[in-house]
Amino acid sequence: MPRLAIGPEFPRELSALAQPVRRDVMVALRRFLLNAAGAPHPERVRGSRDARVATLRLAQGVRGVVVRQRDVYWLLTVLPDPEAWSHAQRHRYGVNPVIGVVEEWDAQALERVEPALRRSAGETRLFDPICDGDLLALGIDVRALPLVRLITTEADVEALEPLLPPSQHVPLAVLARGGSLSEAWRELDGCRASDEDTGPIDPADFHAALRRSPDRAVFAADKVELDQVLGSPDWCTFLHPPQHRLARAARYDHPVLVIGGAGTGKTIIALHRAAHLARHGRGPVLLVTFSQGLTEDLSSRLDLLLPDEAARKRVEVGNAERLAMRIVGEAEGRRPTLVGPGARTLAELTDEALRLLSRATGDLLDDVDPDHKPYRHIVVDEAQDVSPSQWRLLRAAAPRAHDDLFIVGDPHQRVTDTRVTLGAVGIPADQHSLRISYRLSQEVLSFGVRLRGGGPTDGLVKGVSGLYGFRATRNGERPVVLAYDSLEAELAGLARLVSSWLESGVPKEEIAVGARTAPLVRAAKRALGELDVRVSTFANLKGLEFDRVVLVGVAEGVVPEPPPDDPGARARALQRERSMLFVACTRARSMLYISHSGRGSPFLEL
Repeated sequence: MPRLAIGPEFPRELSALAQPVRRDVMVALRRFLLNAAGAPHPERVRGSRDARVATLRLAQGVRGVVVRQRDVYWLLTVLPDPEAWSHAQRHRYGVNPVIGVVEEWDAQALERVEPALRRSAGETRLFDPICDGDLLALGIDVRALPLVRLITTEADVEALEPLLPPSQHVPLAVLARGGSLSEAWRELDGCRASDEDTGPIDPADFHAALRRSPDRAVFAADKVELDQVLGSPDWCTFLHPPQHRLARAARYDHPVLVIGGAGTGKTIIALHRAAHLARHGRGPVLLVTFSQGLTEDLSSRLDLLLPDEAARKRVEVGNAERLAMRIVGEAEGRRPTLVGPGARTLAELTDEALRLLSRATGDLLDDVDPDHKPYRHIVVDEAQDVSPSQWRLLRAAAPRAHDDLFIVGDPHQRVTDTRVTLGAVGIPADQHSLRISYRLSQEVLSFGVRLRGGGPTDGLVKGVSGLYGFRATRNGERPVVLAYDSLEAELAGLARLVSSWLESGVPKEEIAVGARTAPLVRAAKRALGELDVRVSTFANLKGLEFDRVVLVGVAEGVVPEPPPDDPGARARALQRERSMLFVACTRARSMLYISHSGRGSPFLEL
């Protein structure tokens, strides 16, 4: 029986096919898995640059491209016949000899590039000071060494990025900008999906390499797993190596803090960690987020990620306020009131819940009797907006044991005035950092960083966190700033823009409109009429993502709102407003439009 691994491009290309063709492809793949009569068989590719590459006829006029080694098949993509043959001829595949992940090379393009590099090469080459042995020790493919030796400038390395596997380009990029061999090694090591994959590497074992590459291949053993892989969103199935390494670690002996910028996948990591603990942990899991809206979003995502009903029931999604109200309500026998006579504030309820937990369990029970705690594992998303009293409550709600607290956040996306280090509230966490934004284009990322101010900020960790080294993996369209003479003209322009997107086929779920204030949100909804897209305040876009985002009313006096006179409070308020606008801007994967009437926000004067 064949062992079939699915690549991340295959589900995307499959979804682009017409429904009847898609159905035929699924039938063909099920037959292939069962090795049944009429199943597609691999056909050799003339002129291929890798003898293991073959095609499978999956439907009329449509072929899948596979890399085959004995009974192992890596299904890369599904394309119309001519495009499939071209793809199969163009690429070659290998295994990184140092970290053992699979690598895809655009061999045809590299063959065309080499003469140009040879013509432009000067007397001194960029990697002349580095011997072949050191380059090979960084996993550089021996067949690529002649090409690497032709590189003259850092710009050459940047130009080669789309043609090289990440595990080849990453160490070269570090060396090109003057980094050391040890720094290049650390970057290469970041391409591992697991800290446990450190044993001997057999470059000839393609099956093992696919297992080490969960961002590039997921095995489907039967029809159920095949349908699950092909029917789930990318984020459910294919995790980038840093995300996989953090979310699927077998065990953490101390609390963990993951710091990452917009689009680095912090929420995805939190979801996968919660799912992992539900499957392999030792008790109930609490997944904490910022608001009720995000609670509902994470709950629906967990439903996709955990189809097993028993595992799904082990995870509760909520926020710190709901936890406090539940603990107090259970102790007092009725739901606490927040308005009217006898009402208590959320801060008072949080303090009371902490007192009740401490009285019920006591600090000494943390290690010896974890069953007395409400939860065995707690995963916290949007950690930068959790208050000190809420942190103390969360710390008290889980035992001090392995895999107790897993925390993700970004101080640069703080939308409250909370500034607390975890150590100060009894949570000395091991810190990990994410520097690559997979959601944002470099244009949107650069715009957002400049708008926010790019400087370091405090909170979560001792000292300050900066945005240095934060980068995107792709380029895209530059953000557009539109100026109007009046609010009425601005809102009419909004309606025209959104209408044109919907008419061009952009799904309504992929469009969001944001505004700083509730009155502007209501005005935008009236202007859009029956155009059913999401419209909300900047704060309520937090944690979400869309293909296209429009931010309206980004005008002087609105963004920012008039700050207080006290210098310290004024500085904090302005930075909070910058952060809120930064959060709203970085919800956009593809297109970002910002509009204002009258004078624009001073934040836009980049």
